Amino acid sequence: MTAAPAVLDPASGSRMFYFDKADDRVLFGDIRSEDHVLCDGRALSINPDVLMDFRALPFPDGAFSVVVFDPPHLVRTGPKSWQAAKYGRLHKDTWREDLRKGFAECFRVLRPSGVLIFKWNETQIPVGQILALTDVKPLVGHRSGKASKTHWVTFLKDGAQ
Repeated sequence: MTAAPAVLDPASGSRMFYFDKADDRVLFGDIRSEDHVLCDGRALSINPDVLMDFRALPFPDGAFSVVVFDPPHLVRTGPKSWQAAKYGRLHKDTWREDLRKGFAECFRVLRPSGVLIFKWNETQIPVGQILALTDVKPLVGHRSGKASKTHWVTFLKDGAQ
């Protein structure tokens, strides 16, 4: 019998930034399970291990050592947008509450002293507005990409929680 994965990614999409897209240390989840052909002809597969909604995770409190949270970052996309197919989309009216619930759920399933790695692209919504949706204080962060619009932020869950 193999041990349960130590890492949860509840919005893994096509697992774009993973070195090993089948890493058995990670439980890959997403609300979508679908295949697309992108505008340049490449195939895109969103095939989670478990279908899940990051706003209501089906796991007990403290189940994971690490949570990787890379939710959709787009609210304005066309109905046939390749970016929406690739990255997902947030609902234009409920995105704040959806992300607030997502943060709360990610911290709930994270063990005390566990690490949450958060990725956000601020093309449409500034990262400051997103970080305001959780009371947990970030530990470190880094901007990346040509225009430095992608933020990687690490949180450390309080050891007493």
